Amino acid sequence: MQYSRYQLTQIGFKGWDRWDNIANWDCPTSGGVYVVHYSCEGLPDFLPESSAGWFKGKNPSVPAETLTANWVDEVSIIYIGKANNLRRRLQQYARFGAGKPVGHWGGRLIWQLPDAHNMLVAWRETPDEVPRTVEKRMIGEFRKSYGKPPFANDPHRLGK
Repeated sequence: MQYSRYQLTQIGFKGWDRWDNIANWDCPTSGGVYVVHYSCEGLPDFLPESSAGWFKGKNPSVPAETLTANWVDEVSIIYIGKANNLRRRLQQYARFGAGKPVGHWGGRLIWQLPDAHNMLVAWRETPDEVPRTVEKRMIGEFRKSYGKPPFANDPHRLGK
């Protein structure tokens, strides 16, 4: 599978809206998977500090070298996530990026990208599958295609 906006839309991803418009999203409360889309040419100029909240007293920022090692060239999907309630989880993620101490630690790297407000979020409900299973499969397919997971996935393996 290729991870372009067009291809993901073809398999049922909806939304494709910016974080700063979350209040107007028509996002379901059912379970599913979601992606964060970020367009840029080449390696971005990472921010030295994350805009995300400190969760349990931990700084969400990581060094630029780590961000560079995690970057995946020529692909715009930078995070794949799962949720039992898509609306609630995406609202938590947005609050975390706005500096609130919310536990969305796994996707924290996106908040060190410039112009975070221009990222797009899309989701797909998974009524016949467990969201975690779909997320794992998508990350595995991504890893197979690009040699590593999306930029902000698997933070415990930063750079690998």
